[in-house]
Amino acid sequence: MDNFTNVTLLTLEGYVELEKYRYVYFVISLAVYLLIICCNSVIVSIIYSNKCLHEPMYIFIAALLCNALCGTSGFYPKLLIDLLSERPAISYEGCIFQAFWLYTYAAAEFTLLSAMAYDRYVSICKPLQYASLIKMSTVRKLLFICWFWPSCQNSITVILIHRLQLCKYRMMRIYCSNYAIVKLSCGDITANNLFGLFNLTVMVFPPVIFVIYSYIRILDVCLKNSKDFRRKALQTCFPHLTIFIIFTVTACFEVINSRLEGNVPHLFAMIMSVENLVIPPLLNPVIYGLKMQEIFNRIKKMLQKRKTHIFTD
Repeated sequence: MDNFTNVTLLTLEGYVELEKYRYVYFVISLAVYLLIICCNSVIVSIIYSNKCLHEPMYIFIAALLCNALCGTSGFYPKLLIDLLSERPAISYEGCIFQAFWLYTYAAAEFTLLSAMAYDRYVSICKPLQYASLIKMSTVRKLLFICWFWPSCQNSITVILIHRLQLCKYRMMRIYCSNYAIVKLSCGDITANNLFGLFNLTVMVFPPVIFVIYSYIRILDVCLKNSKDFRRKALQTCFPHLTIFIIFTVTACFEVINSRLEGNVPHLFAMIMSVENLVIPPLLNPVIYGLKMQEIFNRIKKMLQKRKTHIFTD
């Protein structure tokens, strides 16, 4: 046990096993981050610049991709710096802020996916009421809740963590998480554990239950309608459902990993811990870009114009 009190600098011991190939990991991480920025930014800019896409469904897609950009910005820049550092470390305050940022991103992702499920539910199950139920004012309110509520939840977590006095400084991870910070304390962490469990429950279960309920209702309506109706419903729902499953599974991996830390091989634990910061931000724009016909058509036109411009020059 480390005999330290009032710890202000934490060392990220998760990088120890990456030391041998750190430059390779740096190149891969940089490539992934640039790809995430480019892919998500392209879809967001297409939605923003085309007025015909200024509809609730596409606005929610843009919000989801912006959330991915915000979430990854709290991880990748620090990761790239640490991969080039001799002794990766982070200040106590910086660690708390990173954990707050990443947990807010994850919670906002779940609430955004719930809002998108509601939009699809109304569109398919109550088409005649869609214009009155999903107004632009409603979309703005839902987006506000999607980011404001997770921020409030995680602010309480920050307050509870900030009151802790750390007696250890070695964190066996490559980025900060609430549970990892709490484990560095030698004081009473009962309140942190109880609120952490409550926070996790509120953040995950209501959105998951709501999305499942929405798709049960959508499936019921689809089975009662024509084959063409089912095809159109599947075309709009498939991207959202795919992304929801991917994010839920990767988020579960991170939760399981944080509880099993030290009981599984380090490299496997590290892969599990970063999946929700790599896979969803990379796949979201690909899935929406290829499966949503309007977005796909805009990307195709943009590429054709670029190709024509290159050849005419």
